[in-house]
Amino acid sequence: MSGPAPEDPRAARTRERLRLALFEECAERPLSRVTVAAVVRRAGVGRATFYLHYDALEALAVDACADVVREAVEALHAWRGRPDPVHAPAALVEFFASLTPHTALYRELLTPGGGGPLGRVLHRDLRAYSLRERELAGAADAPLVASAVAATFAGVLADWLHGMIDTGSTEVAHQVWQLLVALHASR
Repeated sequence: MSGPAPEDPRAARTRERLRLALFEECAERPLSRVTVAAVVRRAGVGRATFYLHYDALEALAVDACADVVREAVEALHAWRGRPDPVHAPAALVEFFASLTPHTALYRELLTPGGGGPLGRVLHRDLRAYSLRERELAGAADAPLVASAVAATFAGVLADWLHGMIDTGSTEVAHQVWQLLVALHASR
């Protein structure tokens, strides 16, 4: 049995050009004012090519920001053994610090409380990872804790990006880490 078919390198290059063009457009104006025409012009591709890959600008934006979701999930699980209950792993601190260049775009895709299209992807991926980890550990409360971890992280991240949590990136990383460690320790 074979795995998924390898991705066409041309399609991957086109999607990367579209993602970069979107980031460049969003550096100049909010996502709500960016148009497909502007993105395809900047990417040097046709409008039809855009629609071969994405059904709407929001789909491109979520795809462009998907690395943030992967980085968040990896940063939250970048430790082995017993977690330090006070200090977040360095990867999580670095993750929060790395969000600055595209904060405005993340704010449009991740609404307060952790909703929005990027919030849904973050919640789904983080919950799946947490659920897998909890089930491997034999935790009876795996679905509950996995949901709580995903909702807590997505909510804190979104609220921090929207300025509802007034603290620096290092401090918020440590604070959310403490919450997540407490959730994992609950029985």
